[in-house]
Amino acid sequence: MTRVNLALLVLIGCVAALPWFGGAYALRLGTIACMYAILALSWNVVGGFAGYPSFATAAFFGFGAYATGVLLSDGLPLSLAIAATLTASLLLAVLLGVVLLRLRGHYFAIASLSLVEVLRELVNNATDLTGGGMGLNIPLASGSGILADATFFFFAMWGLLLATALMVIAVSSSKLGFGLACIRQNETAASMVGLNCTLYKSIAFGLSAGFVGAAGGLYAAWVHYIDPSDVFDILYSVKPIVMALMGGLGSPLGVVCGAFLYLGLEEVVWRNYIQIHSGVLGVLIVMLLLLLPHGLISLRPGMLRRKPKHV
Repeated sequence: MTRVNLALLVLIGCVAALPWFGGAYALRLGTIACMYAILALSWNVVGGFAGYPSFATAAFFGFGAYATGVLLSDGLPLSLAIAATLTASLLLAVLLGVVLLRLRGHYFAIASLSLVEVLRELVNNATDLTGGGMGLNIPLASGSGILADATFFFFAMWGLLLATALMVIAVSSSKLGFGLACIRQNETAASMVGLNCTLYKSIAFGLSAGFVGAAGGLYAAWVHYIDPSDVFDILYSVKPIVMALMGGLGSPLGVVCGAFLYLGLEEVVWRNYIQIHSGVLGVLIVMLLLLLPHGLISLRPGMLRRKPKHV
């Protein structure tokens, strides 16, 4: 366990203390912060470790939301519904990755972006199962009371964030992580020396999608109602990329810090510039990226940047 990974786990552990320092509003912010961090960490497996610009996050977030919503409506417990959603998202992404990940660069980016619209249209047309454009009402899955409900879903999302962080740490220090780093640096050379690039990329794509789908499932159970325009919002594909760039591409600790910083900026701008919040937030993000082109990791490179291993 490196110091950087230990710092990441300590940071996530500190987030768990939030219920003791705030009410329902703090719990809502904490739940969203954990969800954003899950999306950013998951994207970093494909975009940071492998260097593939994926825009498919919204596709698997929406898929996970509807998969969990349908399972909960059929009477399945939340824990089993989330586990089934994670597994289904992972397998779907691996199968799609075998095809999509043969593309590179902007071709892959466009193909992954189109996946969002394909799944959105499938949900819109499956009215008997998903409710179509009318949306899907989801039964309560936690205890009674507003505060109890908020606390339950905060810790559920926090637990999923911890699991995502452990997955990312395991990948970064494994043969898979080394293979993804080789693919990022020179995929052609990696393939020439015998690395099964398609397999490595598909596994990474599947792991990324699995935890994103589980986050979408928890989000659906938390808000109790979803519709295609909400859970298949393209911003769920764009935000994780911005968070990763703000924190530091390829650094799990930097990515999580970037997610928390993004949420802080989003909340402050929304409360003070409600009429023009999107424009103000965009200007602030562009300024941060210009001032810190390598993200937050550039502030303390010795502490946040993971040192490459010599082979």
